[in-house]
Amino acid sequence: MTASIRLALAQDVPAIAELIDAAYQHYVPILGRKPRPMLDDHAARTARGENFVWDDDGSLLAVIALAPEQHAALHIFNIAVHPDAQGHGLLRQLLDFAEAKARESGLPLLTLYTNQLMTRNRAIYARLGFVEVGSQEANGYRIVFMQRPVLAT
Repeated sequence: MTASIRLALAQDVPAIAELIDAAYQHYVPILGRKPRPMLDDHAARTARGENFVWDDDGSLLAVIALAPEQHAALHIFNIAVHPDAQGHGLLRQLLDFAEAKARESGLPLLTLYTNQLMTRNRAIYARLGFVEVGSQEANGYRIVFMQRPVLAT
């Protein structure tokens, strides 16, 4: 097997949870509690066919959760790269994957949200072409909504 992005399987759920915990753990002290992705129902998302994983010979290095949003956008519920795999271009490749999925579905936008206090993530997304389009308080979290147009091929 070689490295590839594939649909997550039920047996991937424990590894997905571990990967997300590792990727977001450094935000716990900043937020004073676990970020929302660490609390997500990974099994339900996987069962709905929303989770895709970056699989490198059986090691899960990254995960992206995608779902269409009211026929207007492809929403990225979560995107996480294991800390040991960061800095190797996986984030860009996952976003390219999401963009291809959006194009296949005829959706003109990619959307996502992140916590206002996750300034590093916000800066990364901004460098990747996302713009902030709003914010709101949700369950004690201050959420920033971002979007970018799906680029033509």
